[in-house]
Amino acid sequence: MRVSIARKGLFAVGVALATVLSSDVHAQQSAAVDTTRFVVLFSDRVAGHLKVWNEGQENVSDYEYNDRGRGPHIRERLTLNPSSYITRATISGHNYLKDSVDERFSYDNGTASWKNHVEGEGSKAGPLLFYPSLDGTPAENDVIVQALLKADGKPLPLFPVGAATIARVRDLHISAPGLPSRTVTLYAVSGFGFTPWYVWLDDNHHFFGGVSAWSSTIIEGWQSAVPRMIAVGDSASAMQFQDFARTLAHRPSGALVFRNANLFDAAAARMIPHTTVVIAGNRIQSVGPDAAAKIPAGAEVIDAGGKALLPGLWDMHVHISPGPDGMLHIAAGVTSARDMGNDTGTVLGLKKQFDEGSVIGPRLVLAGMMDSPGPFQVPIGLLASTEPEARAIVNRYADLGFEQIKIYSSMKPELVPAIIEEAHKRGLRVSGHVPAFMTAEQVVRLGFDEVQHVNFLFLNFIDSVKDTRAMSRFTAVGSDAAGLDFSSPRVRAFLQLLKDRHTVSDPTVGTFEDMFVARAGTMSPNMEAVADRLPSQVRRGLFSGGLPIRPGMDQRYRDSYAAMVRMVGELYKSGITIVAGTDGWAGFGLHRELELYVRAGIPAPEVLRIATLGAARVMKHDNERGSIAPGKLADVILVDGDPSTNISDIRKVSTVVRNGVMYRSADIYRALGVKP
Repeated sequence: MRVSIARKGLFAVGVALATVLSSDVHAQQSAAVDTTRFVVLFSDRVAGHLKVWNEGQENVSDYEYNDRGRGPHIRERLTLNPSSYITRATISGHNYLKDSVDERFSYDNGTASWKNHVEGEGSKAGPLLFYPSLDGTPAENDVIVQALLKADGKPLPLFPVGAATIARVRDLHISAPGLPSRTVTLYAVSGFGFTPWYVWLDDNHHFFGGVSAWSSTIIEGWQSAVPRMIAVGDSASAMQFQDFARTLAHRPSGALVFRNANLFDAAAARMIPHTTVVIAGNRIQSVGPDAAAKIPAGAEVIDAGGKALLPGLWDMHVHISPGPDGMLHIAAGVTSARDMGNDTGTVLGLKKQFDEGSVIGPRLVLAGMMDSPGPFQVPIGLLASTEPEARAIVNRYADLGFEQIKIYSSMKPELVPAIIEEAHKRGLRVSGHVPAFMTAEQVVRLGFDEVQHVNFLFLNFIDSVKDTRAMSRFTAVGSDAAGLDFSSPRVRAFLQLLKDRHTVSDPTVGTFEDMFVARAGTMSPNMEAVADRLPSQVRRGLFSGGLPIRPGMDQRYRDSYAAMVRMVGELYKSGITIVAGTDGWAGFGLHRELELYVRAGIPAPEVLRIATLGAARVMKHDNERGSIAPGKLADVILVDGDPSTNISDIRKVSTVVRNGVMYRSADIYRALGVKP
């Protein structure tokens, strides 16, 4: 349920609308001279456009794409000074989740004035800073690049805080059918996120494209060059992360010993104080009381000082990307993660890099995503229209070592039984969204092993929503979830069905917190605890809000979110297995997910078991992971506190051991521009 198109660093396209641009404006655009046309791709499929042209002194752009019924339509007008600083900006339309956009900026006579849904209205006298808009189009990529190039190596001061720099990476000669070959150049722009974002420029140093395995925006006609450009960009990014792996990883020369630890026994869900753990290579050698422990000669001994020593955490719902994701997971204590749908080549490559230690990241278990073609088809994944195609996809994933199949929302209902049969025959789990025109109860009875996202459990009782692909899968839950009677026979029967069928729930309740509770101009509740530690431009984006709320519905959406949290508690009380997944922020998101489980009424020790041994058991990796026991893999985390009594202490991870290699969380965070 990936919520936004990934445009590295600069401009996260947020959330959804109101107004439709008038036909006379479209006519004006079509008549515009020298329009530069880009296509927006999801994987290799065209999903929208970016058009850029000049009207007098104004740079004008029109940006639109469709992502499973979501997506922005933005019109942006910019006026620039000779240094390519924005002196005037007007941005209108609607954003990713269909909320109205009306953003304005101006700089006149030494005073900046602005209006947007995050920072409200304001003005400030002082020097002109470069203004990165909150809801602008990718055409701003060109504007920021021009300003950076004219800065001639000096940092470019950003509004409201921060600075950006640019560095040339390498040239690439590309070709496309029917077009003369050309050379494009990759640049890295720093200062907007945890790490640089990469942009391709043409031979006139103007924006040519921004590409990734998930989504790309590129000059029309050059789509066939995208795979090569992705490979080069990923390789350039990987070099930086390989340097991090070399400098931040500590490989003990002998045994590694933790003494005086408050050990979390995941099987019993309790803490055992005064414990010594001996690690030899990538395995746990012994676990026992301090008084009886034998320390190997030459061992590196860490006095835990009574801090909590836990098995490495599992995030059971990620869509991992090349870049900082792997490091953010490890810094947060996430040593195992289940990828719930990705570009196949990308995720297999990352898994290999993480496992060999050339890049910092968690152990990955993989779910292959599949859907049927259509206007709401999943951007990344394999598509099946017929039963033979569906069975072939299942077998392809199985042959590649995937452990699970994830069915997406546009899957034809008549194909679901065959997918389940073929997957189970190959030993793969089956889970996913509830496909359109089906209910959660139906997919459970057909044999789903797991259901992703708590909203689909509520949709089982909202009879007005038949098409689970549309925005109503969120908005109807916002309107109706608060009224669900958890004691009703229908709800109790459904929960009993989940228990009887041993169906697992992956509620990802944290990702809905911002959708239902966040309001534009106020800090994201999901990230509030860590916001002040983040890079300034990342922090700025945490005020963007969530779903558009109709007048009079504010409290209703808040109450509906409270019902979603309550559903997690009801699942637990009903004896239904829960896994902790995020579908959101790497690392930080899991900490919040666990806090919300405690809010739902699950005792903190049980929450820790869910996020460790419980996840390992679901994925049948508990023979080697999930608890700290002799013979198991050396994945442990040291926490400065006791999360079994105060779950928020899980945010205080200080040391992480992944496969016997030790990392200091503070060092990883500093490398990514995050305050420890």
